[in-house]
Amino acid sequence: MFDGHDYMAWIVFTVLIIGVLALDLGLFHRKARPIPVGEAVSTTAAYIALALCFNAWIYFQASHELGPIKGQEKALQFLTAYFIEYALSMDNILVFVVILSYFRVPPQFQMRVLLWGIIGALFLRAVFIFAGLALIDTFDWMVLVLGAFLIYTGFSTMRPSDEAAELSESRTIRLLRRVLPITDEYHGQKFFTRQPSGKAFATPLFVVLVVLNVTDVLFALDSIPAAFAITRDPFIVYTSNVFAILGLRALYFALAGIIGKFRYLKFGLSLVLIFIGIKMIYNYLPWPDIPTVWALAVTAGLIFGSIFASLIASRFEGAQERSGRRD
Repeated sequence: MFDGHDYMAWIVFTVLIIGVLALDLGLFHRKARPIPVGEAVSTTAAYIALALCFNAWIYFQASHELGPIKGQEKALQFLTAYFIEYALSMDNILVFVVILSYFRVPPQFQMRVLLWGIIGALFLRAVFIFAGLALIDTFDWMVLVLGAFLIYTGFSTMRPSDEAAELSESRTIRLLRRVLPITDEYHGQKFFTRQPSGKAFATPLFVVLVVLNVTDVLFALDSIPAAFAITRDPFIVYTSNVFAILGLRALYFALAGIIGKFRYLKFGLSLVLIFIGIKMIYNYLPWPDIPTVWALAVTAGLIFGSIFASLIASRFEGAQERSGRRD
């Protein structure tokens, strides 16, 4: 499998993911309804557990094919790439909150549009991953370009931005309104509807779907090169991306109400991008590689450290406000 010649592993993995999505879309969330936080947390935990089980399978399969040392190496690569992709997806959630609020998507329709957005993201990321790997294999110096791009992006994302204002000026939305007739109101879960005149119209839910996929493409420009810094194994890069994306929707409903409190999370994610970019460039040079376990430890420290610092700051401000009211 890990020498790139076992296509059965790809087929089995694809069937597994299609089965999970079919169960999700056709059974668990067939009817439009708001998703309670408790259900979102349990679903998030289930997707994480599924990813960890897959990680264990990678370890045993690679150990059988390549030996226990290589098995441990492949498992660590998957775990690190998965954690980095999952951490970077939190930035997606910050933007998803803005998008769904901007379009006033009813809570009962948010699950459907996010699920179809994730299905679209799976195909788009596959294209990005294989194109990127082909580019690196052909021009190995592209590693330096991607590393520099990650560092630049890390510093760029530190700057404050107004996502709502950017949406109001979005070229994607303007282009859609120019080429498609779009209704003013939602029509249930439909992406398209037919008016009494017989003419087909797109609904605002379709516009949201397109905006979500365009947003994911922009985020993929950061997250996929970050996975390349960990491994060039296409199976591990793609599967770690897929598992991170699968858990993104449930994570949105679990964190949507509190993600705004993590004020330093964006700064922590920026530092992760900068560190991964430096690792990418450093590993290209004729020096000993930065170990994968270091990348995992640094990423975890930056993410959990930024969340912890945010919670401490929020608690401190809350204590000051209560003290001010008493005075």
